Amino acid sequence: MRVKIHVTLKTGVLDPQGKAVQHALGALGFTGITDIRQGKFIEMELSETNDVVAHKTVTNMCEKLLANTVIENYEIEIS
Repeated sequence: MRVKIHVTLKTGVLDPQGKAVQHALGALGFTGITDIRQGKFIEMELSETNDVVAHKTVTNMCEKLLANTVIENYEIEIS
């Protein structure tokens, strides 16, 4: 089964990479950008066939390695 994980900074956490991208786009002439937040997208294929077990396993992966839960949120999509 295919798993997609979106990791983003929590609200209120400064995002220097997002600000750098916003500044660079402005320097390239793109206007009207009021805020950019940058995150991570992780995609994986699991051999697990049970959605509940897969979600529990991926949650464990996120909590232990894929996301810094102090400053990041994550969303899991299983298909």
